[in-house]
Amino acid sequence: MSSITLGRYLFERLRQVECFTIFGLPGDFNLRLLDEIYEVEGMRWAGNTNELNAAYAADGYARLKGIACLITTFGVGELSALNGVVGSYAEHVGVLHVVGVPSLASQAKQQLLHHTLGDGDFAVFHRMSANISQTTAMVTDLATAPQEIDRCIRTTYVTQRPVYLGLPANIVNQMVDRRLLDTPIDLSLEPNDEDTEEEVLTQVLALVQKAQNPIILADACCSRHDAKKEAWQLTDATQFPCFVTPMGKGSVPEKHPRFGGVYVGTLSSPDVKSAVEAADLILSLGALLSDFNTGSFSYSYGTRNVVEFHSDHTKVRNAIFPRVGMKFVLQKLIQRIPAAIQHYSPRPVPTRPARNAPTPRDTPLTQEWLWTQIGEFLREGDVVVTETGTSAFGINQTRFPNNTYGISQVLWGSIGFTTGATLGAAMAAEELDKNKRVILFIGDGSLQLTVQEISSMVRWGLRPYLFVPNNDGYTIEKLIHGPTAQYNEIQNWHHLRLLPTFGATDYEAVRVATTGEWDALTNDPAFNRNSRIRLVEVMLEVMDAPSSLVRQAQLTAATNAQN
Repeated sequence: MSSITLGRYLFERLRQVECFTIFGLPGDFNLRLLDEIYEVEGMRWAGNTNELNAAYAADGYARLKGIACLITTFGVGELSALNGVVGSYAEHVGVLHVVGVPSLASQAKQQLLHHTLGDGDFAVFHRMSANISQTTAMVTDLATAPQEIDRCIRTTYVTQRPVYLGLPANIVNQMVDRRLLDTPIDLSLEPNDEDTEEEVLTQVLALVQKAQNPIILADACCSRHDAKKEAWQLTDATQFPCFVTPMGKGSVPEKHPRFGGVYVGTLSSPDVKSAVEAADLILSLGALLSDFNTGSFSYSYGTRNVVEFHSDHTKVRNAIFPRVGMKFVLQKLIQRIPAAIQHYSPRPVPTRPARNAPTPRDTPLTQEWLWTQIGEFLREGDVVVTETGTSAFGINQTRFPNNTYGISQVLWGSIGFTTGATLGAAMAAEELDKNKRVILFIGDGSLQLTVQEISSMVRWGLRPYLFVPNNDGYTIEKLIHGPTAQYNEIQNWHHLRLLPTFGATDYEAVRVATTGEWDALTNDPAFNRNSRIRLVEVMLEVMDAPSSLVRQAQLTAATNAQN
């Protein structure tokens, strides 16, 4: 065959970049496009329960695979997905959002079609998405359509931001030259400007030579922009103490002898706060300095010698150097830094958190005990997904095994995000390593927003662990304002009946309320094998919360009350 349909061309290109699962929902303007998925070997259509969950799932998939594809229909479908797409934009996650739009003929006639505003303006939704996309394309010319598809895929992957691609219903089954697929899409990063990069290296090495107490601080974009390997190598090469932010958890091996802990400004443990703020040089990798990531902007560095490495620029003290991305400049820094640290004597790192002391088996579970104990259950290679609220804060005191991937949405913070993200992560994990465990921690309140996506997990035979800390409502909101307000309450569900309700036949559903029950469950070898989908309801007191969340809630309440 010398020609293939444009729709098949899109999916062949996605398969070439190892994006094998397509998320979304059918709608009459994308049905012809969806037909083409089944023409490409190795591709699958996830078939989500709604567009918002599909966007969350694409986000979770992309965090593991580097790129995901979300397909919605014009108007009603694409708008339903936008909250999830915006989260991907804010948090640097590469999602290609493909929208099936009305035919070019219908648009030209300005027909009063369903899913429109009734005013003949077919570009209005495209304009909305332009504000939350790295780039957009509305295909109107078959001759240039393959090049536009290639450009959109490359931009999604390289920038790690959402891209909007509109495909008219009448164009997706028109034919294009199959030979275009013979030339792979170039996914390589743009090289740094050599002269500017050399200036950065010179200045950074000069700061390193003078530093007596330098540290490394890894943040979200270290993972998002594929610089984890460089972060690990920099830690090995220098033996500088290495810390992470909440959004950076999993960016460096937490079992590394030079790992110091999680820095969250005033919410940090005292020894971590002291170690970071006493540094005389901070090498910051991929910072996203949001309120929940910084303890409400409570960073108190004791030095101005801060080097920020970002995906598309580097900042040395107050000087910004554009076109010097962190991946390449870190590779060169790792090669040259040994000569600059001959004077350096490694400083002690903060003491690792103590394990929980033995307790009577009937001791009720508490947040403080639970999040420390979870580290005993996790193993190397796990994907740990934590929901906004007690889970996202509690996980900061859990010490990860090496090569653990953390997923949370600390910046955008859309409640319910993690149910869909767990589906996407589980599908990605299945493609990467069938033995990789995906472990979700989502509160009883957040689960109610997106619970139906568990149905998709069951449909595909996925085997995640779904831990549901049940503290009877929106505890994070209660801590900020309205501890007894009716609007922070929810209807209690029979959580142990959810899996069979969604059609699961091979599953496990249990409830734990004491330390003994938790230990018995998580130490069971059969439970530790991800052989089936599992839901574990974890019973906790209503206002029990990680101490860091209690303090963050106080800071947030004070910020909200400012005039």
